[in-house]
Amino acid sequence: MTAAFVENGQSSDGRAWDYLPQTWRELDVPEDVPEGWRAEIDEGQIVLVPPPHAHDNGIAEAVQRRLYRGLPEGLGIYQTLGIHVAPLGKLYVPDLVVMPTELIAAADPETSDPMDASEALLVVEITSRGNAREDRTKKYRAYARAGVPMYLLIDRFDTRGPMVTLFTEPNEDGTYKHTDAVPFGKPMVVPSPFDVRLPTDEFPGPAV
Repeated sequence: MTAAFVENGQSSDGRAWDYLPQTWRELDVPEDVPEGWRAEIDEGQIVLVPPPHAHDNGIAEAVQRRLYRGLPEGLGIYQTLGIHVAPLGKLYVPDLVVMPTELIAAADPETSDPMDASEALLVVEITSRGNAREDRTKKYRAYARAGVPMYLLIDRFDTRGPMVTLFTEPNEDGTYKHTDAVPFGKPMVVPSPFDVRLPTDEFPGPAV
């Protein structure tokens, strides 16, 4: 992650989380955030994350297309959707989020407030060379603490070689009970409510 820290995240009275979302919303304009960059909140700071590599976008598109085949009525797949991890005071913008469509429809049209991460059914993160560690550690713990039932990590930079890992059954301590991992080239089974086989043989390897 080649990130820029743009705020220290602390208001005059010390209430960091009361202050940060307002600043995050105000950054959502072209003059402040370069096109394609995403603003996230982590460790009490607003962090600007650069646009993903074209290969990452290709993987996200392939995953989204496959998930739609088994997507139950009432669920949607969203890109660049901000989600708030309330137990940790974090705000992330995953590559893909599966969320009930009724919650999206009910969002306040006058603001760009993030959705509650606890309402997500599946979060997908695709690592880049710079953010792989954060996706494996910080975001893993955050999504588990938020109670996200499934975290799909597509890691092109895993030391074992490019891997797809599905974490399920979150614990309150910030871990997942079950981990299923397959190397690129083998299918990943995404269980109910999706019940789909995700082929990975066409996923590109690490960017040069």
